[in-house]
Amino acid sequence: MTAGPLSIAQVFPVRRSGANPAARFATAVSEELERRGHEVLRVKTGDPVKRLLKAQRPDIVHVHDPFAPSAPSAALRHSYSLNVATFHDPRERVLATQVARPLVEIFFGRIDARTVTRPQTAELLQRFFPASYELLGEGRADGDEPDWAAIAAELEAIYRRLLERRHPPDGNPEVRERISKRPLIEVDLHMHTDHSGDCNTPVDVLIHTARDRNLGAIAITDHNEVSGALEARKLAEELGDIKVIVAEEVKTAEQGEVIGLFLEEKIPKGLTMAETIAEIRRQGGLVYVPHPFDRFHSVPDYEHLLDIVEEIDILEVFNPRVALTSFNEEAVRFAAKYRIVSGAGSDSHVAQGLGSVRQRIHDFDGPAEFLEAMRDADITRKHKNLVYVQTLKFLQTTGRPKAPKRRVPDAKPVRGGRPRRRGEGRRASKS
Repeated sequence: MTAGPLSIAQVFPVRRSGANPAARFATAVSEELERRGHEVLRVKTGDPVKRLLKAQRPDIVHVHDPFAPSAPSAALRHSYSLNVATFHDPRERVLATQVARPLVEIFFGRIDARTVTRPQTAELLQRFFPASYELLGEGRADGDEPDWAAIAAELEAIYRRLLERRHPPDGNPEVRERISKRPLIEVDLHMHTDHSGDCNTPVDVLIHTARDRNLGAIAITDHNEVSGALEARKLAEELGDIKVIVAEEVKTAEQGEVIGLFLEEKIPKGLTMAETIAEIRRQGGLVYVPHPFDRFHSVPDYEHLLDIVEEIDILEVFNPRVALTSFNEEAVRFAAKYRIVSGAGSDSHVAQGLGSVRQRIHDFDGPAEFLEAMRDADITRKHKNLVYVQTLKFLQTTGRPKAPKRRVPDAKPVRGGRPRRRGEGRRASKS
Protein backbone atom coordinates (compact mmCIF):
# COMPACT_ATOMS: atom_id res chain seq x y z
CA MET A 1 0.00 0.00 0.00
CA THR A 2 1.12 3.59 -0.70
CA ALA A 3 2.70 4.96 2.48
CA GLY A 4 2.84 8.51 3.80
CA PRO A 5 0.32 11.34 4.07
CA LEU A 6 -2.00 12.10 1.16
CA SER A 7 -3.39 15.33 -0.24
CA ILE A 8 -7.17 15.08 -0.46
CA ALA A 9 -9.76 17.55 -1.72
CA GLN A 10 -13.11 17.09 0.02
CA VAL A 11 -15.72 18.76 -2.20
CA PHE A 12 -18.92 19.79 -0.42
CA PRO A 13 -22.31 20.00 -2.15
CA VAL A 14 -23.26 23.28 -0.39
CA ARG A 15 -21.60 26.45 0.89
CA ARG A 16 -21.84 25.76 4.61
CA SER A 17 -20.25 22.69 6.16
CA GLY A 18 -23.22 21.81 8.39
CA ALA A 19 -26.02 22.64 5.97
CA ASN A 20 -27.12 19.06 5.18
CA PRO A 21 -26.19 15.44 6.01
CA ALA A 22 -23.72 15.18 3.10
CA ALA A 23 -21.92 18.33 4.23
CA ARG A 24 -21.84 17.17 7.86
CA PHE A 25 -20.38 13.85 6.69
CA ALA A 26 -17.71 15.60 4.61
CA THR A 27 -16.81 17.84 7.54
CA ALA A 28 -16.49 14.95 9.98
CA VAL A 29 -14.36 12.77 7.71
CA SER A 30 -12.17 15.75 6.79
CA GLU A 31 -11.39 16.31 10.47
CA GLU A 32 -10.64 12.63 11.01
CA LEU A 33 -8.41 12.45 7.94
CA GLU A 34 -6.47 15.46 9.20
CA ARG A 35 -6.02 13.70 12.54
CA ARG A 36 -4.52 10.79 10.60
CA GLY A 37 -1.91 13.16 9.14
CA HIS A 38 -3.38 13.88 5.72
CA GLU A 39 -3.63 17.28 4.06
CA VAL A 40 -7.28 18.11 3.38
CA LEU A 41 -8.48 20.88 1.09
CA ARG A 42 -12.13 21.79 1.70
CA VAL A 43 -13.93 22.99 -1.42
CA LYS A 44 -17.51 24.25 -1.25
CA THR A 45 -20.11 25.51 -3.70
CA GLY A 46 -19.15 29.06 -4.64
CA ASP A 47 -15.40 28.39 -4.46
CA PRO A 48 -13.24 28.67 -7.61
CA VAL A 49 -13.15 24.89 -8.09
CA LYS A 50 -11.12 24.76 -11.31
CA ARG A 51 -8.43 27.11 -10.00
CA LEU A 52 -8.14 25.35 -6.65
CA LEU A 53 -7.79 21.88 -8.16
CA LYS A 54 -5.30 23.08 -10.78
CA ALA A 55 -3.16 24.81 -8.15
CA GLN A 56 -3.23 21.96 -5.63
CA ARG A 57 -3.34 18.84 -7.89
CA PRO A 58 -4.36 16.63 -4.93
CA ASP A 59 -3.80 12.89 -4.89
CA ILE A 60 -7.53 12.31 -4.41
CA VAL A 61 -10.60 14.41 -5.21
CA HIS A 62 -13.49 13.20 -3.05
CA VAL A 63 -16.87 14.55 -4.17
CA HIS A 64 -20.15 14.29 -2.27
CA ASP A 65 -23.47 13.98 -4.15
CA PRO A 66 -21.90 15.20 -7.43
CA PHE A 67 -25.09 16.28 -9.16
CA ALA A 68 -25.13 19.52 -11.14
CA PRO A 69 -25.11 22.40 -10.52
CA SER A 70 -22.69 22.14 -7.59
CA ALA A 71 -19.04 22.22 -6.62
CA PRO A 72 -18.82 18.39 -6.70
CA SER A 73 -20.02 18.23 -10.32
CA ALA A 74 -17.61 21.04 -11.25
CA ALA A 75 -14.79 19.10 -9.56
CA LEU A 76 -15.47 16.04 -11.71
CA ARG A 77 -15.43 18.32 -14.75
CA HIS A 78 -11.99 19.75 -13.94
CA SER A 79 -10.21 17.05 -11.94
CA TYR A 80 -7.12 15.30 -13.28
CA SER A 81 -6.75 13.38 -10.01
CA LEU A 82 -8.19 10.05 -8.92
CA ASN A 83 -11.84 10.66 -8.03
CA VAL A 84 -13.89 9.12 -5.22
CA ALA A 85 -17.61 9.86 -4.93
CA THR A 86 -19.87 9.39 -1.93
CA PHE A 87 -23.61 9.41 -2.53
CA HIS A 88 -25.83 10.17 0.46
CA ASP A 89 -29.40 11.07 -0.48
CA PRO A 90 -31.62 8.03 -1.34
CA ARG A 91 -34.21 10.18 -3.13
CA GLU A 92 -34.34 10.24 -6.90
CA ARG A 93 -33.17 13.42 -8.65
CA VAL A 94 -35.39 13.50 -11.72
CA LEU A 95 -33.23 16.00 -13.62
CA ALA A 96 -30.17 13.75 -13.29
CA THR A 97 -31.86 10.37 -13.76
CA GLN A 98 -34.37 11.22 -16.48
CA VAL A 99 -33.62 14.47 -18.30
CA ALA A 100 -29.83 14.76 -18.28
CA ARG A 101 -28.80 11.16 -17.67
CA PRO A 102 -26.48 10.83 -20.75
CA LEU A 103 -24.53 13.91 -19.67
CA VAL A 104 -24.43 12.80 -16.03
CA GLU A 105 -23.12 9.39 -17.12
CA ILE A 106 -20.17 11.07 -18.87
CA PHE A 107 -19.11 12.88 -15.70
CA PHE A 108 -19.82 9.86 -13.50
CA GLY A 109 -17.52 7.97 -15.86
CA ARG A 110 -14.65 9.94 -14.30
CA ILE A 111 -15.31 8.41 -10.88
CA ASP A 112 -12.74 5.79 -9.90
CA ALA A 113 -14.47 4.52 -6.74
CA ARG A 114 -18.13 4.96 -5.75
CA THR A 115 -19.34 4.80 -2.14
CA VAL A 116 -22.69 5.27 -0.42
CA THR A 117 -23.77 5.94 3.14
CA ARG A 118 -27.06 4.00 2.90
CA PRO A 119 -28.06 0.74 1.21
CA GLN A 120 -31.17 2.47 -0.19
CA THR A 121 -28.95 4.97 -1.99
CA ALA A 122 -27.01 2.15 -3.64
CA GLU A 123 -30.25 0.49 -4.79
CA LEU A 124 -31.48 3.75 -6.35
CA LEU A 125 -28.20 4.46 -8.13
CA GLN A 126 -27.91 0.91 -9.45
CA ARG A 127 -31.17 1.43 -11.36
CA PHE A 128 -29.95 4.50 -13.22
CA PHE A 129 -26.12 4.40 -13.07
CA PRO A 130 -25.08 0.74 -12.74
CA ALA A 131 -21.68 0.30 -11.08
CA SER A 132 -20.09 -1.05 -7.93
CA TYR A 133 -21.00 0.97 -4.82
CA GLU A 134 -19.23 0.37 -1.49
CA LEU A 135 -21.25 0.94 1.68
CA LEU A 136 -19.40 3.05 4.26
CA GLY A 137 -19.96 2.34 7.94
CA GLU A 138 -21.68 -0.96 7.15
CA GLY A 139 -23.73 -2.34 10.01
CA ARG A 140 -24.65 1.04 11.49
CA ALA A 141 -28.37 1.40 12.17
CA ASP A 142 -30.21 4.54 11.04
CA GLY A 143 -30.09 7.10 13.79
CA ASP A 144 -26.87 5.81 15.34
CA GLU A 145 -23.97 8.26 15.54
CA PRO A 146 -21.40 7.22 12.92
CA ASP A 147 -17.98 6.03 14.00
CA TRP A 148 -16.12 8.73 12.12
CA ALA A 149 -12.69 7.31 12.87
CA ALA A 150 -13.69 3.95 11.38
CA ILE A 151 -15.24 5.58 8.30
CA ALA A 152 -12.12 7.71 7.78
CA ALA A 153 -10.04 4.52 7.95
CA GLU A 154 -12.30 2.89 5.32
CA LEU A 155 -11.88 5.89 3.04
CA GLU A 156 -8.14 5.97 3.52
CA ALA A 157 -7.97 2.31 2.48
CA ILE A 158 -10.00 3.14 -0.67
CA TYR A 159 -7.73 6.08 -1.49
CA ARG A 160 -4.57 4.00 -1.11
CA ARG A 161 -6.05 1.15 -3.13
CA LEU A 162 -6.65 3.52 -6.02
CA LEU A 163 -3.20 5.06 -5.78
CA GLU A 164 -1.65 1.59 -5.93
CA ARG A 165 -3.22 1.11 -9.36
CA ARG A 166 -1.22 3.95 -10.90
CA HIS A 167 1.66 2.93 -13.11
CA PRO A 168 5.23 3.48 -11.87
CA PRO A 169 6.32 6.98 -12.86
CA ASP A 170 9.87 6.22 -13.97
CA GLY A 171 9.63 3.02 -16.01
CA ASN A 172 12.99 1.33 -16.55
CA PRO A 173 15.76 3.94 -16.06
CA GLU A 174 18.47 1.61 -17.37
CA VAL A 175 16.70 1.11 -20.71
CA ARG A 176 15.87 4.82 -20.97
CA GLU A 177 19.52 5.71 -20.45
CA ARG A 178 20.55 3.21 -23.12
CA ILE A 179 18.31 4.71 -25.80
CA SER A 180 18.76 8.35 -24.82
CA LYS A 181 21.73 8.81 -27.17
CA ARG A 182 19.96 7.23 -30.16
CA PRO A 183 18.71 9.42 -33.02
CA LEU A 184 15.16 10.71 -32.95
CA ILE A 185 12.62 9.24 -35.36
CA GLU A 186 8.93 9.89 -36.00
CA VAL A 187 6.36 7.13 -35.62
CA ASP A 188 2.68 6.63 -36.41
CA LEU A 189 1.12 3.90 -34.27
CA HIS A 190 -2.29 3.21 -35.82
CA MET A 191 -3.05 2.49 -39.49
CA HIS A 192 -4.60 -0.07 -41.81
CA THR A 193 -3.91 -1.81 -45.10
CA ASP A 194 -6.17 -3.67 -47.51
CA HIS A 195 -5.86 -6.69 -45.22
CA SER A 196 -8.48 -4.90 -43.09
CA GLY A 197 -12.03 -5.29 -44.32
CA ASP A 198 -12.66 -1.53 -44.23
CA CYS A 199 -9.47 -0.33 -45.93
CA ASN A 200 -8.26 -0.31 -49.53
CA THR A 201 -4.60 0.77 -49.18
CA PRO A 202 -2.15 -1.79 -50.61
CA VAL A 203 0.81 -2.65 -48.41
CA ASP A 204 3.42 -1.30 -50.83
CA VAL A 205 1.55 1.99 -51.18
CA LEU A 206 1.40 2.39 -47.42
CA ILE A 207 5.12 1.65 -46.96
CA HIS A 208 6.26 4.02 -49.70
CA THR A 209 3.91 6.76 -48.48
CA ALA A 210 5.29 6.36 -44.96
CA ARG A 211 8.86 6.68 -46.29
CA ASP A 212 7.91 9.72 -48.34
CA ARG A 213 6.47 11.33 -45.19
CA ASN A 214 9.71 10.73 -43.33
CA LEU A 215 8.33 8.26 -40.80
CA GLY A 216 11.00 6.15 -39.17
CA ALA A 217 8.62 3.52 -37.81
CA ILE A 218 4.96 2.58 -38.19
CA ALA A 219 2.64 0.15 -36.47
CA ILE A 220 0.27 -1.61 -38.87
CA THR A 221 -2.87 -2.47 -36.92
CA ASP A 222 -5.22 -4.25 -39.31
CA HIS A 223 -8.55 -5.40 -37.90
CA ASN A 224 -8.29 -8.99 -36.66
CA GLU A 225 -5.38 -9.76 -38.99
CA VAL A 226 -1.55 -9.59 -39.04
CA SER A 227 -0.89 -10.75 -42.61
CA GLY A 228 -0.65 -7.20 -43.94
CA ALA A 229 1.75 -6.17 -41.20
CA LEU A 230 3.96 -9.21 -41.81
CA GLU A 231 4.05 -8.47 -45.54
CA ALA A 232 4.88 -4.82 -44.79
CA ARG A 233 7.68 -5.76 -42.40
CA LYS A 234 9.31 -7.93 -45.08
CA LEU A 235 9.14 -5.08 -47.61
CA ALA A 236 10.47 -2.58 -45.05
CA GLU A 237 13.43 -4.84 -44.26
CA GLU A 238 14.30 -4.91 -47.96
CA LEU A 239 14.18 -1.10 -48.14
CA GLY A 240 16.15 -0.76 -44.92
CA ASP A 241 15.09 2.72 -43.77
CA ILE A 242 11.77 2.22 -41.99
CA LYS A 243 10.66 -0.13 -39.22
CA VAL A 244 7.31 -1.91 -39.13
CA ILE A 245 5.79 -2.94 -35.83
CA VAL A 246 3.56 -5.94 -36.48
CA ALA A 247 0.28 -5.27 -34.69
CA GLU A 248 -3.40 -6.17 -34.72
CA GLU A 249 -6.55 -4.33 -33.68
CA VAL A 250 -8.53 -7.16 -32.09
CA LYS A 251 -12.30 -7.13 -31.56
CA THR A 252 -13.02 -8.76 -28.22
CA ALA A 253 -16.24 -10.57 -27.38
CA GLU A 254 -18.04 -7.79 -25.51
CA GLN A 255 -15.45 -5.32 -24.30
CA GLY A 256 -14.44 -3.40 -27.40
CA GLU A 257 -11.18 -3.31 -29.33
CA VAL A 258 -7.60 -3.54 -28.14
CA ILE A 259 -4.35 -3.41 -30.12
CA GLY A 260 -1.45 -5.76 -29.58
CA LEU A 261 1.91 -4.30 -30.64
CA PHE A 262 4.96 -6.46 -31.51
CA LEU A 263 3.05 -9.59 -32.46
CA GLU A 264 4.04 -12.51 -34.66
CA GLU A 265 0.78 -14.43 -34.83
CA LYS A 266 -2.84 -13.54 -35.47
CA ILE A 267 -5.05 -13.31 -32.38
CA PRO A 268 -8.59 -14.54 -33.08
CA LYS A 269 -11.42 -12.09 -32.53
CA GLY A 270 -14.21 -12.88 -30.09
CA LEU A 271 -12.08 -13.70 -27.04
CA THR A 272 -12.68 -11.91 -23.78
CA MET A 273 -10.55 -8.86 -23.07
CA ALA A 274 -8.58 -10.84 -20.46
CA GLU A 275 -7.95 -13.68 -22.92
CA THR A 276 -6.88 -11.25 -25.63
CA ILE A 277 -4.45 -9.48 -23.32
CA ALA A 278 -3.07 -12.83 -22.18
CA GLU A 279 -2.40 -13.75 -25.82
CA ILE A 280 -0.66 -10.42 -26.44
CA ARG A 281 1.55 -11.10 -23.41
CA ARG A 282 2.25 -14.66 -24.56
CA GLN A 283 3.71 -13.24 -27.76
CA GLY A 284 5.82 -10.71 -25.83
CA GLY A 285 3.72 -7.81 -27.07
CA LEU A 286 2.46 -4.53 -25.64
CA VAL A 287 -1.17 -3.66 -24.88
CA TYR A 288 -2.29 -0.48 -26.67
CA VAL A 289 -5.86 0.76 -26.13
CA PRO A 290 -7.12 2.78 -29.15
CA HIS A 291 -9.71 5.61 -29.11
CA PRO A 292 -10.70 4.55 -25.55
CA PHE A 293 -13.60 6.98 -24.99
CA ASP A 294 -14.97 7.32 -28.52
CA ARG A 295 -18.57 6.19 -28.19
CA PHE A 296 -18.83 5.88 -31.98
CA HIS A 297 -16.16 3.15 -32.01
CA SER A 298 -16.21 -0.24 -30.34
CA VAL A 299 -14.46 0.65 -27.09
CA PRO A 300 -14.32 -0.77 -23.57
CA ASP A 301 -16.81 0.99 -21.31
CA TYR A 302 -15.37 2.78 -18.30
CA GLU A 303 -15.89 -0.15 -15.95
CA HIS A 304 -14.02 -2.51 -18.28
CA LEU A 305 -11.26 0.06 -18.73
CA LEU A 306 -10.87 0.26 -14.95
CA ASP A 307 -10.69 -3.54 -14.84
CA ILE A 308 -7.56 -3.56 -17.02
CA VAL A 309 -5.75 -0.40 -15.84
CA GLU A 310 -2.68 -2.32 -14.71
CA GLU A 311 -2.46 -4.16 -18.05
CA ILE A 312 -2.51 -1.12 -20.35
CA ASP A 313 0.97 -0.28 -21.64
CA ILE A 314 -0.04 2.62 -23.89
CA LEU A 315 -3.29 4.58 -24.07
CA GLU A 316 -4.17 6.39 -27.29
CA VAL A 317 -4.77 10.00 -26.24
CA PHE A 318 -5.17 11.46 -29.72
CA ASN A 319 -6.87 9.99 -32.76
CA PRO A 320 -7.86 12.39 -35.58
CA ARG A 321 -10.74 10.18 -36.67
CA VAL A 322 -12.51 10.70 -33.34
CA ALA A 323 -15.56 12.82 -34.10
CA LEU A 324 -15.62 14.83 -30.85
CA THR A 325 -12.51 16.35 -29.29
CA SER A 326 -13.95 15.65 -25.83
CA PHE A 327 -13.32 11.92 -26.42
CA ASN A 328 -9.60 12.58 -26.88
CA GLU A 329 -9.64 14.89 -23.84
CA GLU A 330 -11.11 12.10 -21.72
CA ALA A 331 -8.25 9.84 -22.80
CA VAL A 332 -5.68 12.49 -21.81
CA ARG A 333 -7.33 12.80 -18.41
CA PHE A 334 -7.41 9.02 -17.84
CA ALA A 335 -3.78 8.51 -18.89
CA ALA A 336 -2.62 11.35 -16.64
CA LYS A 337 -4.27 10.19 -13.46
CA TYR A 338 -3.16 6.56 -13.82
CA ARG A 339 0.26 7.57 -15.20
CA ILE A 340 -0.18 5.42 -18.32
CA VAL A 341 2.18 6.02 -21.24
CA SER A 342 0.42 8.14 -23.87
CA GLY A 343 0.33 7.29 -27.56
CA ALA A 344 -1.29 8.55 -30.74
CA GLY A 345 -1.91 7.41 -34.27
CA SER A 346 -3.54 8.57 -37.48
CA ASP A 347 -5.87 5.52 -37.60
CA SER A 348 -5.42 5.97 -41.33
CA HIS A 349 -7.65 3.91 -43.60
CA VAL A 350 -6.44 5.84 -46.67
CA ALA A 351 -2.86 6.73 -47.52
CA GLN A 352 -3.71 10.45 -47.52
CA GLY A 353 -4.18 10.39 -43.73
CA LEU A 354 -0.90 8.61 -42.94
CA GLY A 355 1.36 10.49 -40.53
CA SER A 356 -1.20 13.18 -39.73
CA VAL A 357 -0.44 12.33 -36.10
CA ARG A 358 3.03 11.22 -35.09
CA GLN A 359 5.37 10.92 -32.14
CA ARG A 360 9.03 11.86 -32.07
CA ILE A 361 10.92 9.27 -30.03
CA HIS A 362 14.40 7.81 -29.68
CA ASP A 363 15.11 4.91 -32.00
CA PHE A 364 14.40 1.52 -30.47
CA ASP A 365 14.85 -2.21 -30.82
CA GLY A 366 12.00 -4.34 -29.49
CA PRO A 367 9.04 -3.71 -27.20
CA ALA A 368 10.96 -2.88 -23.99
CA GLU A 369 12.97 -0.09 -25.63
CA PHE A 370 9.91 1.12 -27.52
CA LEU A 371 7.86 1.49 -24.32
CA GLU A 372 10.62 3.49 -22.63
CA ALA A 373 11.06 5.65 -25.74
CA MET A 374 7.34 6.43 -25.67
CA ARG A 375 7.56 7.84 -22.12
CA ASP A 376 9.32 10.90 -23.52
CA ALA A 377 7.41 11.13 -26.80
CA ASP A 378 6.44 14.46 -28.32
CA ILE A 379 3.08 14.14 -30.06
CA THR A 380 2.59 16.37 -33.08
CA ARG A 381 -0.37 16.76 -35.41
CA LYS A 382 -0.53 17.72 -39.06
CA HIS A 383 -3.93 19.01 -40.03
CA LYS A 384 -5.97 16.66 -42.21
CA ASN A 385 -9.63 17.35 -42.84
CA LEU A 386 -11.64 14.54 -41.22
CA VAL A 387 -14.47 14.80 -43.77
CA TYR A 388 -11.93 14.59 -46.60
CA VAL A 389 -10.19 11.42 -45.41
CA GLN A 390 -13.48 9.79 -44.38
CA THR A 391 -14.91 10.51 -47.83
CA LEU A 392 -11.83 8.99 -49.45
CA LYS A 393 -12.24 5.90 -47.31
CA PHE A 394 -15.91 5.63 -48.35
CA LEU A 395 -15.12 6.06 -52.04
CA GLN A 396 -12.26 3.54 -51.97
CA THR A 397 -14.08 0.80 -50.08
CA THR A 398 -17.80 0.99 -50.88
CA GLY A 399 -19.03 -1.54 -53.40
CA ARG A 400 -15.71 -3.36 -53.69
CA PRO A 401 -14.89 -6.94 -52.73
CA LYS A 402 -13.78 -7.54 -49.19
CA ALA A 403 -10.08 -7.17 -48.44
CA PRO A 404 -7.45 -8.49 -48.92
CA LYS A 405 -8.46 -9.43 -52.50
CA ARG A 406 -9.32 -5.96 -53.80
CA ARG A 407 -6.71 -3.60 -55.22
CA VAL A 408 -6.86 0.03 -56.30
CA PRO A 409 -5.94 0.14 -60.01
CA ASP A 410 -2.43 1.52 -60.57
CA ALA A 411 -2.05 2.51 -56.91
CA LYS A 412 0.73 5.00 -56.19
CA PRO A 413 2.32 6.30 -52.98
CA VAL A 414 0.78 9.53 -51.74
CA ARG A 415 3.18 12.45 -51.69
CA GLY A 416 3.21 14.94 -48.90
CA GLY A 417 6.46 15.13 -46.96
CA ARG A 418 10.18 15.37 -47.48
CA PRO A 419 10.88 12.38 -49.74
CA ARG A 420 13.69 10.14 -48.59
CA ARG A 421 16.04 8.96 -51.33
CA ARG A 422 16.77 5.27 -51.39
CA GLY A 423 20.37 5.79 -50.38
CA GLU A 424 19.40 7.63 -47.18
CA GLY A 425 18.58 4.57 -45.08
CA ARG A 426 18.84 4.94 -41.30
CA ARG A 427 21.68 3.13 -39.72
CA ALA A 428 20.49 0.23 -37.64
CA SER A 429 20.56 1.22 -33.95
CA LYS A 430 22.71 -0.77 -31.58
CA SER A 431 21.68 -1.89 -28.12
